[in-house]
Amino acid sequence: MSYFSLRALTKSYDSHTALQEFNLELSKGEFVSIIGESGSGKSTLLRIAAGLLTQSSGEVLLDGKKIENPAEKLVPGYDEIKLIHQDYQLFPNTTVEENITRPLLNYEEGYRKQRVAHLLDRLGLTPYKDRLPKQLSGGQQQKVAIAQALAVEPEVLLLDEPFSHLDAIQKRKLIQELKELLQEMDTTVIFVTHDLDDALWLTDSLVVLQKGKITQKGNSKALCEHPKSKYVARLFSSINALPDREQAYIRPADIRIRTRGGFVGHVVDQRFLVHYNTLQVRLREGGQLWEVDDPARKYQIGDRVYLHIQEEKVLLLKS
Repeated sequence: MSYFSLRALTKSYDSHTALQEFNLELSKGEFVSIIGESGSGKSTLLRIAAGLLTQSSGEVLLDGKKIENPAEKLVPGYDEIKLIHQDYQLFPNTTVEENITRPLLNYEEGYRKQRVAHLLDRLGLTPYKDRLPKQLSGGQQQKVAIAQALAVEPEVLLLDEPFSHLDAIQKRKLIQELKELLQEMDTTVIFVTHDLDDALWLTDSLVVLQKGKITQKGNSKALCEHPKSKYVARLFSSINALPDREQAYIRPADIRIRTRGGFVGHVVDQRFLVHYNTLQVRLREGGQLWEVDDPARKYQIGDRVYLHIQEEKVLLLKS
């Protein structure tokens, strides 16, 4: 049964439409990641979902009740729905503990102290509770922002690229800690990002947003193996256009290098990656430049290679 519903959401401005007929139904405790490049409408969607921006049409429902937008509600926003931004938005002159306590000022003192202590402990912030935000690392500041949003135990958490300022190690650790905490709370989560790896660390359920429209949605395996467009395919890997075959593409991992036959080309560049090399190969057929995986790290710039494709792995894609 749907718990959080985004139905036919559209947002138009004078010069363009930022969001077009967006539909998403989430059950309680469900995680979903929305992937899209800058300008695809991700932040617009989250602000509408949080009741902070008025949509042109459509509606948002939480447990069957309409979420009013700023045009309908005197004070925009809801305690039940919390939005976390990438820029932390902490109070600079108050301590970590005070920042987390602020949303709870109208709650009973015993609960307030217990809740704050729990979040400090759960996110590893207890040793820093008396520090100001400027005395913390970026990862620690983001933890405070998360704790502040979770203080009132919201039903829905909206994450607007909150890990974009963190390095890879900080990011992975924080995502894992947050995932475990949210699963304990049974919180419904929408996470928007332009980074597929970040999305997959948090959840396997994906929605691809392009120019304000849903291009495809499903689990990562389905989207990877059966992309409906070049845009979706390129989220998972680069793709090579097959000569003389319209809208046909092959991924670097689905090409095999043999001793004869197939497409003939020369290696013009190579790149070292952790588990394999990637070759740039100029094809004799049509002069196209292909990217090809070289797991054995066998080939060098200038080598002739014979490339065989796995026909069952050919992708037929629209633009």
